[in-house]
Amino acid sequence: MLRFLILMLLGSVLPLHATTLLVFGDSLSAGYQLPAQQAWPALLQQYWQTQHPDLHIINASVSGETTQGGAQRLPALLKQHQPDWLMIELGANDGLRGLPVAATQANLQRMITQAQQQGAKVILTQIRLPPNYGRRYLNQFEPIFATLAEEYQLPLLPFFMEPIITDPGLLLADRLHPNAAGQQKIAQSLEPTLTALLTGKGQL
Repeated sequence: MLRFLILMLLGSVLPLHATTLLVFGDSLSAGYQLPAQQAWPALLQQYWQTQHPDLHIINASVSGETTQGGAQRLPALLKQHQPDWLMIELGANDGLRGLPVAATQANLQRMITQAQQQGAKVILTQIRLPPNYGRRYLNQFEPIFATLAEEYQLPLLPFFMEPIITDPGLLLADRLHPNAAGQQKIAQSLEPTLTALLTGKGQL
């Protein structure tokens, strides 16, 4: 009886298994020119700590990251963190630099495969570019995310900057990156979907 009570007590204080999300993006998720705690992944983690303590975010986003750089960095991060989920928010810097679309798509495919081989579920983020980059390039670039999501049966998140980019009050002076208020809005917009996905209560 005493042994049973001890086992029950130990079980009650052991932490729940955390479901881990590795956010793998560029400056939009890294919190460009902001303290790390003001980036949207950190804000979402603060919410989860009180509402969903079994959900955990690791933010491995790097400002200026391209899909090529991401594909090179990802294997070590997957090995280190062994996430349950990987959210890929990359491609904007490829597009802004006018890099070949085929290379961007191949790099994204490589990252998806790397993650799935490690047992991680992948969430892909749609990326959109400013219209001044030319309709021909945009017509080649923007569909690759939906194409990959369909090919690999992945959740595809809408581009979270779309409701922010037209509001100067949510942007830094460069009019490209979210300020603290913009990061808060991103966290609020992503929370329902990411929570549902990670808890198994929803899908895209």
